[in-house]
Amino acid sequence: MSSILIKSATIVSENRQFVGDVLIKNGFIEQIGPSLNIKADKEINAEGKHLLPGCIDDQVHFREPGLTHKGEIFTESRAAVAGGITSFMEMPNTVPNTVTQELLSDKYEIASSRSLANYSFFMGATNDNLNEVLKTNPREVCGIKIFMGSSTGNMLVDNEKTLESIFSSTPMLIATHCEDEDTIKRNLEVFKERYGDNITPEMHPLIRDAEACYKSSSFAVELAKKHGSRLHILHISSARETLLFEKDIELKDKKITAEACIHHLWFSDRDYAEKGNWIKWNPAIKTEEDRLGIFQAVLDGRIDVIATDHAPHTIEEKKKSYLQAPSGGPLVQHSLLAMLEFYHKGLISLEKIVEKMAHNPAICFKIENRGFIREGYWADLVLVDLRQSSAVSHANILSKCGWSPFEGYTFKSAIVDTIVSGKHVYQDGKIIEAGMGRRLAFNS
Repeated sequence: MSSILIKSATIVSENRQFVGDVLIKNGFIEQIGPSLNIKADKEINAEGKHLLPGCIDDQVHFREPGLTHKGEIFTESRAAVAGGITSFMEMPNTVPNTVTQELLSDKYEIASSRSLANYSFFMGATNDNLNEVLKTNPREVCGIKIFMGSSTGNMLVDNEKTLESIFSSTPMLIATHCEDEDTIKRNLEVFKERYGDNITPEMHPLIRDAEACYKSSSFAVELAKKHGSRLHILHISSARETLLFEKDIELKDKKITAEACIHHLWFSDRDYAEKGNWIKWNPAIKTEEDRLGIFQAVLDGRIDVIATDHAPHTIEEKKKSYLQAPSGGPLVQHSLLAMLEFYHKGLISLEKIVEKMAHNPAICFKIENRGFIREGYWADLVLVDLRQSSAVSHANILSKCGWSPFEGYTFKSAIVDTIVSGKHVYQDGKIIEAGMGRRLAFNS
């Protein structure tokens, strides 16, 4: 591997900022210092720019296998590194669903030759695959995913005995999508009776409402406390749910953690009139009060991780009527830029962004030697320019689906360089195919 010397960067890591140089050699950060007088194969002048640990996205849907008309590991990992995401954890609701060890192994095989970013894949739980779930190696797999709400194929786990069995017997981190299916079905029937097929996207947060989320999330927390399970609840979408989590405890000591996603921090139900199905996600984007409540929980430590739930669908699919249009959208290319926008508005510090998007995912999932700018750690780094703007247009969107809910928006910051496991993979708007990312390892 070649060596890289990053000169005069403002380094943001572990709740501090300082100007320094970083030497990368054989994939790792070999030395950090104020002025390194060392020759390297490549030198990057980072004066006036900020060097952050690469973002770790703990929830993406890259659509491979089976749904590659929407996205592929190759295309979506390109979008990720362009957005400063150096590692991702991908969900099991592909086709076929990732619910056996063989199918899980197949995804790792694809990623080994197709992913520009580092990668891990969740093992999926169903109502009847506990034996397969228990075979999962905690050293090599990020966690077990349970859909306690709608999903693809056979992945809705709604049998209470099955849930009890999983929570009581799984030593690994359990990540949950929490929406109560019965509540959603009842709400949908009411709206169908009232509006027929003329339901609009503005009604989405009334159908998939806060009560459905709280009922499911509180049940998951109850199960985790009962069995002492390691629970991580994904994409919190209501202010009420944030009250389920503790803030006055160190993350390394938490058994129950939570994630917020970019769309729930950025948009509210006021945006459906303009954005429609383009911001249709499950769980739904809800009220401005919910958005503000989630943001406050990020700041005070009740919510530990910021991710994307990147879930591309084609333009044709999203243009369908509300009842026919799928939920989800692409976000990996613009998630860090969106958080930096909040920084420019004075709503969050750079140190807190790094904590929630790099440090905490690494701590939460016990990722080995990543998530921090430290000597001896893998060189997963992103260089940002807080003074250079980035306009989002169809021409520069890298996700295969070709659209973004941020299209037409100009961010005040730019992603300048991205380094993945010591390889320089992105520079000034261009992908550098310097090699593949690596499989994440975990301290079980």
